[in-house]
Amino acid sequence: MFLIKIFIFVALIATAFAGPWGILCAGKKENTIRGCDKQGCGYYGAPRGRRKHTGVDVKCEDGSVVYAPFDGMIVRQAKPYKKDNAINNGVQITGKGYCIQIFYIKPIRYRGPVKKGQKLGVLLPMQKVYPGITSHIHVQNCNLSNPTSYL
Repeated sequence: MFLIKIFIFVALIATAFAGPWGILCAGKKENTIRGCDKQGCGYYGAPRGRRKHTGVDVKCEDGSVVYAPFDGMIVRQAKPYKKDNAINNGVQITGKGYCIQIFYIKPIRYRGPVKKGQKLGVLLPMQKVYPGITSHIHVQNCNLSNPTSYL
């Protein structure tokens, strides 16, 4: 009986700590953070030269469908780079107390309501800009705080 209670307790804790956002990339069972490769690491705060990585890179295959992580509103286009390149695109989404930007996608639109799990767009060709990188989307909170616990 004691072991059953411990098992239930552990299951409840695991559920409580699981992220509230949905799966972001088609074909994935969970949102997996990109590890380290020759281009760097995908975790929040990873070194980027003189600065720190202000988001989390979630593994996704080039051309994969990318889904909305929560119900909300697409409020604008969001671009990660000052100069254009093959992956310089994304969206900003707000809702349920969240404000995030998702980069490296070709969105189907730049404004309007979106439901959790609805198609946002497709992952752009990461390999054209960063050969050998693990393809991913970049997810960051608008206030640049750590989004990892929501994944």
